[in-house]
Amino acid sequence: MQYYSNNTGGSGVLAYDLGVNYIRVKFKGTGRVYQYSYSKAGASRVNTMKQLAIQGSGLNSYINRFAKYLYD
Repeated sequence: MQYYSNNTGGSGVLAYDLGVNYIRVKFKGTGRVYQYSYSKAGASRVNTMKQLAIQGSGLNSYINRFAKYLYD
């Protein structure tokens, strides 16, 4: 997993891992890794989450607003 750069400083995301059709996200304060896949969260949401992860900003907020319970 890659550490999330957290450019704004207030994110709950600690690290992420990108796959062809998924993103795995590890949040601060938990040992669990959540996987968001094309089949469950949808390609558009997953691709947006991938872009936000790479940018290091907005991933936690996006997940909370649009994909919170759409993990595998």
